[in-house]
Amino acid sequence: MKLMMKVKDYLPTILGFIIIAILVAIPTGYEDAVIYKGTDRCSAKVIETDNSTVISSGLIRTGEQFCIVKLLGGKFKGQEAKAYNLLNGSLESDKIFEKGDKALVVISYQQDEIISVNMIDHYRIPGAIILAALFVVFLILFAGKSGMRSILAFVITILMIWKVMVPCYLNGMNPVLVGLGIVVVLVVIIIGFVYGFDIRSVAAISGSLLGVGTTCIMGIIFTDVFKIHGAVMSNSESLLYAGYQNLNLTQIFMSSIFIGASGAMMDLAVDITSAVHEVVEKKPEIGWKEAVSSGINIGKAAMGTMTTTLLLAYSGGYIALLMVFMAQGTPIYNILNYKYVSAEILETVVGSFGLVTVAPFTALVSGILLTRKKAHSSRTS
Repeated sequence: MKLMMKVKDYLPTILGFIIIAILVAIPTGYEDAVIYKGTDRCSAKVIETDNSTVISSGLIRTGEQFCIVKLLGGKFKGQEAKAYNLLNGSLESDKIFEKGDKALVVISYQQDEIISVNMIDHYRIPGAIILAALFVVFLILFAGKSGMRSILAFVITILMIWKVMVPCYLNGMNPVLVGLGIVVVLVVIIIGFVYGFDIRSVAAISGSLLGVGTTCIMGIIFTDVFKIHGAVMSNSESLLYAGYQNLNLTQIFMSSIFIGASGAMMDLAVDITSAVHEVVEKKPEIGWKEAVSSGINIGKAAMGTMTTTLLLAYSGGYIALLMVFMAQGTPIYNILNYKYVSAEILETVVGSFGLVTVAPFTALVSGILLTRKKAHSSRTS
């Protein structure tokens, strides 16, 4: 019996590793993109810099920076080569290298001869690995087994987006249906990691999916009402110019609304389910109506902060834009009518509608299921 309990306890973790292995093995179909054929990528150390052809006009710099770099990996490891860094006059994308810096470079070559070395950006992968490792260690030390499952859920989410959702979108599949399918799978997996094979999973998953469905329907309706085109998303037009004119950017934007809000919905559903479970555990004689009422009261308190969470998540990247509006004295009436501002309002408000749906439904389902489970356990014991 104890062995069966241990197997049941570790089964979600085992399944998590299996899912990750499968997702890693799945090809995206875009591994050999034409733009990167006949090239090698590696890190390189900047030995010398030449800024003689860089033209500075105040904050803006254009032209080319040339550097002598030592290649630290790949086919030409250990060799020195002349590399170029093209400056387009954009503070957002341009970078300037100094002696001693590490850069990510793309090497164009024929056979054993280097044709050109393009400096892509500063080499940040070691820093990212250190940061991720610290996060993993901290999470496991603090949360133990639950922390390990959280990491697995995190990795699975990244792989599902990169290995499944993005290729499906690029292949012209319906973004709304693909997005819904991805979210449903992730909701089941992530909440399953939290509770395992338990009745609480059913309650939390049901509440989350109702919120996702509500957000999806409202997002489709009000994207059309607001006349929002999907090109409002950053870098979306680049896809069209890269030969993907068949993509429906508006439907991709619609899917981004419920995908972006799904995390908060899962969070709220799990919070309410856990709270109702605690109430039922501490007071076994409680009726389902009282349990549901407790869940709704908890949901009311949580919804206020969750709505604000969505607002901050969606608008956090627009601080500079808001500063521009204020500096130019743009009237609020104008601001609210701009397409990209309306898109943010749409995402925030529609996502909040989903949260409002999640709270009472999760409270209802968890109240009924968990009190029945407790009553059944009491009778059998």
